[in-house]
Parts: sequence; C-alpha cells; structure tokens
Amino acid sequence: MKVLVSDTLSEVGLKIFREADGIEVDYKTGLPPEELKKIIGNYEGLAIRSATTVTADIIDAATNLKVIGRAGIGLDNVDIPAASRKGIVVMNTPDGNTITTAEHTMSMIMSLARNIPQATASLKAGKWEKNKLEGRELFNKTLGLVGAGHIGQIVADRAQGLKMKVIVYDPYLKQEIAEKLSIEPVSLDDLLTRSDFITIHTPKTEETTNLINKDTIAKMKKGAMIINCARGGIINEKDLYDALKSGYLGGAAVDVFEKEPPGMIPLMELSNFICTPHLGASTFEAQENVAKDVAEQIVDFLLNGTVKNAVNVPSVSSELMSILKPYATLVEKMGIFHTQLVDSSIDEVHINYSGNVAEYDVKPLTSAALKGLLTPILKDDVNFINASFIAKNRGIKVIESKSNTSDDFASLIYIKVKYRDGENVISGTIFGNTMPRILRINDFYLEAIPEGHNLLLHNLDVPGTIGRIATIMGDNGINIERMAVAQDKTNKRNIILLATDASINDSMLNKLGNLENVFSVKRIEL
Repeated sequence: MKVLVSDTLSEVGLKIFREADGIEVDYKTGLPPEELKKIIGNYEGLAIRSATTVTADIIDAATNLKVIGRAGIGLDNVDIPAASRKGIVVMNTPDGNTITTAEHTMSMIMSLARNIPQATASLKAGKWEKNKLEGRELFNKTLGLVGAGHIGQIVADRAQGLKMKVIVYDPYLKQEIAEKLSIEPVSLDDLLTRSDFITIHTPKTEETTNLINKDTIAKMKKGAMIINCARGGIINEKDLYDALKSGYLGGAAVDVFEKEPPGMIPLMELSNFICTPHLGASTFEAQENVAKDVAEQIVDFLLNGTVKNAVNVPSVSSELMSILKPYATLVEKMGIFHTQLVDSSIDEVHINYSGNVAEYDVKPLTSAALKGLLTPILKDDVNFINASFIAKNRGIKVIESKSNTSDDFASLIYIKVKYRDGENVISGTIFGNTMPRILRINDFYLEAIPEGHNLLLHNLDVPGTIGRIATIMGDNGINIERMAVAQDKTNKRNIILLATDASINDSMLNKLGNLENVFSVKRIEL
C-alpha cells in the first residue's frame, strides 16, 4: 500500500513508514492543490500537518484513499464530512503535543504577568523601565480554564503547583474527574466574573467561535488577562483589541489567530498584547512524538485495520478487533439478510446486544450492521466508516441497546428493522469463538450459517413439499449444500433456508414460487 507524506515530517515518522512491510511511502511537500489532486488517487494513506488543505475536491479525486492522518491535533484543514461520505478514516494525534502546548500556555501566563517580552524589548532598546513594567504574582490568583481536556488538565496541574486556584467551565467534564484534579466546575458566567487569568482549551466549533467577544469580555474582572493557545477565532480579535485599548483588560497573550499568518493587525500595536506564531506544538519533542504517532497509526490501520484517534469512526484496538471481528461478520451478514427480505425503504433499526458482547464498545458492530443493511442497495459505495453517516442522511433512525444477560446463549444479537410496510426480526450468535450463526428469522427459530448463496422459502408444512423443492433444484443442476428448517407447528408452516453451490436464476425462482404449498421464495446472497 502507498502512503503520501505531503507536509514536513520528522525523520522518526518517515523511518516507520519506510521500514513497514507492505508500505511504500512518497515524501512530497509543498504540493500545489491541483498537483495533489492529480496524484492522490495513487495512495491509500495520506499523512499531513497543517500546511496541506484536504478539500472535498481532493477527497473526490482520492479513489483509493483509506486514511488521512494529521501529525497534530487540529483538523481545520481537512473536510471531515467529505471524507466520511467517501469512507475515509480521519485520524489525529491528540496526545503527542499535549505537554508542549500546556507548557506554552504556562509560559504565556508568566510572560504576560511579568511583562517579559516588553521588558526584553525595552532593555534591548537601552531603557531601564522598572516602574513601568511592574508585574503581577500568580500566587493565590484564580485561573479559569475554558475547557478541561488533556491540555487543560495539564495546565491545571502546573498552575496548582504555583498555588493558583483553578476553576473550570466544561459541560462535558465528569464530576469525579474534577474532584480527582481538585478543580472546581463552574458556569461560564461564574468563570468570567471570578478569574484573574483565563485560558482557552477548546476546539473551534460553531459553539466556541467568537466565544470571547464584547459581551463575554464585559463580564470579566477589570484588569483580567486572557490567554489563547488553542484555536484562532475563539476570541473575537476586534473585541479583544477594544478591551485592551481601553484598559478594561489587563493583557492578552495569543498563539493562534483568526487568519494565519495574521499580518499587522491592530492588536500588534498594543503594548499589553503579546503573541507567538503558533508555537504551541513547536518543540523538538512534540514534533518527534506526533510524527511517530501518525506514522504508527496509519501503518497499523492499513496493515491491521486498527483504528486509533479517529474523529469520524470509533477507535478500535487490534486486541478488541480480534474479539469483535466474528460479531462484526455476524451483524453485517444479518444486515445484508434483512435488506433482501423486503423491497422497501428502511425507516428504523433497533439493535440489541445481550450477554458477553454487551461488555464491549459495540459502536463498531453497529457500523457493521448498518453497512450490511445498506450494501444490497449501495454496493461498494458503503463501508464501515461511512455507513452511519449514510444511514443518518437517509433518515434511518438507529436505536442501540444492551442487556447483561442472555437466557440461552453467552451472547445474542437481535436486529429489528422497520420498513414502510412492516418489520422483520433476525437474531444471531457466535458458536465457539469464531462461527457466526443465525438463530431466528421473525417467529421461526433455526440454526443457519450466514454465508454464500441461499434460498429462503416459506411453505405449508405438509409431506412432499421439501422433496418437490429438491427435485427442481436437482433438475437444474443446483446442489443443496446445507438445509435449515424451522417449524410453526400451530399454523403448520415452515421456513426453509437452503445453502446452494450456485446462485438461483429468476426462472428457477419462479418455478419454486409456483409450487403448491409454497407461499414465498427469496434469493439471499450472503
């Protein structure tokens, strides 16, 4: 498989690609978009940093691309919805530069509090401005974190080492984590009014864009200081300029901008504004870490199917995948079976996992089931990555549930699909560790191997019916490899699932359907 590295990458990452059996790597940096578009169809993997912009046009041209890996955390330069529609995994490396970015945040806090850049420039200009450059202590001050992910938590730890009080606004932070870190969860308004220093640690989303604006700034303490080493655009730069110019805010330190490079924007004129050119992750150690991480992740995905740090599909380790793989095969086949039972649009899918399988993260299994349901309709246009995305776009409601016990089996998976004209139920399990079995089709219980060419017949349970079916098959040169029969004794009805050595043509299907006592015949390709 071929991987293109289109941005500058540390040698440690390139070495991993070059030494991986089955991987061929091309290192081509600085490609114009049109040139990248021309060659991207030759590659299964793409490794980038921040310089390459992966647009929808480039993704459309990526006919073989399976994975995009970003050496770093930010993915503003990748069209993730377009990649998801194409079934391309998008990964980042969120852990490789967390320490570096957190340390840069602390450097900015200290530089801002003690006027380090201004003092350096003043002294180099031959001045001695001790009184003008008086700073502030961090001891006993309140630091407000907007966001408490990996980086925010490290900043909290470092700030506590300086004896600062740390409060945090993060709607997704669990109470037990906050208690463990000895930080106080508060509302955004409470954080704004109480904090002496405010640091930003959130991604840029619709909700966080312009989060810090004239209205939120007005709620801050007079003289408060704000630091952003996260993403440009979270702070409104015009409103920040006005607050610094008027003296309402004591200072600001920024590593990221709405537009990069920002050029000589008005903020650059202010003495209480300090800045760096997006240096949060720019240390030797961080670049080594993210290069190593992205190379290992891409190689492991292409060669072993392991998904790690993906933003558009659940992450699955190779160990977990080895456990879930038989179940993924089962539910995919159950989904394929479901769609071939009826000619109608799917409205709702309910998947219940019971027994041992419910102990695991079953999101990959749900994706596999949806892939199976959509494959007879969309063929190769659907895969494990984009199945959930396609289902959502088609208005298919997906309900996932779990139960810890299964009455008769160690694990049991039940899939009910609602259509415009009704609903069907199929359930299945794994025999041993690797053998998928279908156990139920609606009200009929049987044991069937979900693979190959199959016929599903619904018939009256009377003598001779199975014999006449077998005669037609034999007369047409079709061998029956397996047969599973389920009875409804009350209504004297059967279903028969036949596995055959070849697909059944329409002529044979009509002959079987016209047999006396046969109600329906379905061709099921698994």
